[in-house]
Amino acid sequence: MPANNGTANSGRGNGAGTRLVIVESPAKAKTIAGYLGRGYIVESSIGHIRDLPGSASEVPAKYKGEPWAKLGVNVEREFEPLYVVNSDKRQQVQKLKKLLAEADELYLATDEDREGEAIAWHLQEVLKPKVPVHRMVFNEITKDAIRQAAQNPRALNLRLVDAQETRRILDRLYGYEVSPVLWKKVMPKLSAGRVQSVATRLVVERERERIAFVPAHYWDIAGQFDTGKDEEPKVFKAGLVSVDGKRVAQGRDFASDGTLKTRDALHLDEAAARGLAERLRGRPYEVKSVERKPYTRKPYPPFRTTTLQQEASRKLNFSAKYTMSVAQKLYENGFITYMRTDSITLSETAITAARRQAAALFGGEYVPDKPRVYASKVKNAQEAHEAIRPAGETFRTPAETGLSGDQFRLYELIWKRTIASQMKDAAGQSVTIRVTGLSTRDERAEFSATGKTITFYGFLKAYVEGADDPATDRDDQERRLPNLAEGDPLTAKAVDAEGHSTRPPARYTEASLVKELEEREIGRPSTYAAIIGTILSREYVFKKGTALVPSFLAFAVVNLLEQHFGNLVDYDFTAHMEDGLDEIARGEAERVPWLSRFYFGDGDNSEDGLKELVSDIGDIDAKGVSSFPIKGTDIMVRVGRYGPYLDRDGERVNIPDDIAPDELTAEKAEELFAQPSGDRELGTDPETGHMIVAKSGRFGPYVTEILPEAAPPAEGEKKKRTKKADAAKPRTSSLFKSMSLDTITLDDALKLLSLPRTLGELDGEPVTAQNGRFGPYIKKGTDSRSLGSEEELFTVTLERAKELFAQPKQRGRRAAAAAPLRELGKDPASEQPVVVKEGRFGPYVTDGETNASLRKGDEVESITIQRAAELLAERREKVAASGGKKKPAKKPATTRRRTSAKSGS
Repeated sequence: MPANNGTANSGRGNGAGTRLVIVESPAKAKTIAGYLGRGYIVESSIGHIRDLPGSASEVPAKYKGEPWAKLGVNVEREFEPLYVVNSDKRQQVQKLKKLLAEADELYLATDEDREGEAIAWHLQEVLKPKVPVHRMVFNEITKDAIRQAAQNPRALNLRLVDAQETRRILDRLYGYEVSPVLWKKVMPKLSAGRVQSVATRLVVERERERIAFVPAHYWDIAGQFDTGKDEEPKVFKAGLVSVDGKRVAQGRDFASDGTLKTRDALHLDEAAARGLAERLRGRPYEVKSVERKPYTRKPYPPFRTTTLQQEASRKLNFSAKYTMSVAQKLYENGFITYMRTDSITLSETAITAARRQAAALFGGEYVPDKPRVYASKVKNAQEAHEAIRPAGETFRTPAETGLSGDQFRLYELIWKRTIASQMKDAAGQSVTIRVTGLSTRDERAEFSATGKTITFYGFLKAYVEGADDPATDRDDQERRLPNLAEGDPLTAKAVDAEGHSTRPPARYTEASLVKELEEREIGRPSTYAAIIGTILSREYVFKKGTALVPSFLAFAVVNLLEQHFGNLVDYDFTAHMEDGLDEIARGEAERVPWLSRFYFGDGDNSEDGLKELVSDIGDIDAKGVSSFPIKGTDIMVRVGRYGPYLDRDGERVNIPDDIAPDELTAEKAEELFAQPSGDRELGTDPETGHMIVAKSGRFGPYVTEILPEAAPPAEGEKKKRTKKADAAKPRTSSLFKSMSLDTITLDDALKLLSLPRTLGELDGEPVTAQNGRFGPYIKKGTDSRSLGSEEELFTVTLERAKELFAQPKQRGRRAAAAAPLRELGKDPASEQPVVVKEGRFGPYVTDGETNASLRKGDEVESITIQRAAELLAERREKVAASGGKKKPAKKPATTRRRTSAKSGS
């Protein structure tokens, strides 16, 4: 039943009529229904209700013969989209139509952005209302905001709808035309995307930089100096900066190839540094100079989508996708304002609330005389929304919300940032002390120490921003130095040489990748969480801790795109496309000519369009784009159908899943070749005379027998053709979990090859013990029972089998379920406890309803509840997309635009 505050009849009884309000999600519907008066019925569309066809089976019969049907876009007729009602939304659409038939007015209350506007337009197109239609918009779900939105509706903004539809068409053309090239030339079932592929390229390029990086080794000297005074601090540390006026080289003076790029810098090696340190010990020192400078630090602006994702990653260890999932719940339940926004502005009401609360919590001296006003620096920012802030005219403190877990933690982050944004600057003093001394050879050494003191904490009382580099000092971190003056004598308590090496550029984290995409103006900030989720789920990228590591598959895909579709993954070209889409949104450019140039190219043939590019792929060397030489060797990394492997003159060895590309050095490659190949001759089967070998295969280690080659035909006889099904097949059996390739014996192998083992007969049916996909079991006809362990395959008797068959069959083998490996906490979506378990195909997480396998880079020991919730949410979406039942978390489908568009509904 729809959420409502009264029935249709009760609304009419008041003479006000019945108003049907449609939102995207059931949670949002429930909250809004509580704020509207009698006569309103609030129902959810459960996301998008229609979209371009997802597969050939969804294309309506009358369009199946059209050459453009597979695209779902009529490229021959002004790129007209073909829309179909999502199969999993047909029942909901019928429900909405039934409710609308009883309503006097329709309010479309979807989110106030391009996506929400498109959903509203599609609802209007599919429902075909004969009653007045209103567009109801709001930035927060509070009682006052909802009632005000209902009293002040507006018309649909078709310009926003047009902008969203153009993006959808562009992404469909890109994905559906480029992905098949990857299927043919790299691997089946791969995907390409306008922003997804560029994001993957960024991660791959960073890994290439790490692979090419040559560390430089350099030394310097650290001194511990004693002031001889009674006041603290008495001792401070300073680093050597120059010798006889020549600056000592630091890490920044070296290029990525390990060479010194600053010519006039003094590069100290170990011998020189240790010798100089020895000559400086026990010598007198004095203060050369003391420089004090005041500084101020301004507060950070309130959160927008990307800065919230970055800070939640740094401080809470949330992924971008999980951050948005938690934020969505906070928004729908009326705790924060809309969380997909480019804006950092606050309404006057919010500014007043923040200033009042800051004064109450920290004192009036922490609040400036005038409110702070922030202007967005994001190009083409959607300023219709506010920044992300606590909802309402007065802000609830985290303790007053009643929230718990991750929702509490994210709300607290947003609340602190909002309050801090309206507080005074932090103020302090930075100090630089220079110390000089002469060595026993009269070398003049100069040391430097820097410090910072905070004289007024200002906004830092409420909030301190995190940093991507853990070595970076926090803004509220002081480094106190002694109170010294020029000429003060000092004693060196220690003078020690210290060695350093330059480090390769850090891999992207989710936070730094979001920042990079935004700075390059690639894609829309509201899509970054989904983009990162996609490249992780497609296994183009995996995680090591928080670092994003590209797979070798990603290298192959990016290689192909760079070499043959350079523009499509060019950073400037992609950003320029974003500019064009925004021009269309502002009404400054026409959609059809713009799409035509992208797809068909310019009329003067100065630049090929997408259609021409994907039509001419004969010169793409499939093996070449998937091959990468390892520097200093004759070894190639190749990406094959079943994964990456090393190849040297036809000799192959698989690359372990957990090796990052930059870790595959020449030494590591040789080590892999030196390891046993997995093909071990165990001996001869005394019964058949066949050689028994142990091997490592795609699905794990196994044993098999080597069959003799068929005898050649006698002279003059033709070779007989044998059907594949009739050819002799070697016996094969997987190793038990308790066995390994290194230790398995011939006796072990022969026992494995004896399976399935016949125990005898029951009820006239043979009973066998065998190993299957879901573990060991016994079988009688079509009936089966699970065994407790693989070892029982060799020990189970006919009598024991008879006992097992007499017992009721346990569905899902739940009776023998093993204890969980770890308990993680509650899933925010289902609110059920999540545990990690060991399955037949590896560890997985489950909330008792949905199971999701751990991915490459996920470790049982370190996986968090946030990561587990992501995996479960993705699994639910996948099940729903394939027509299965979607469990707790309901995800929107999709929808599109204009009355001229074809519809399959």
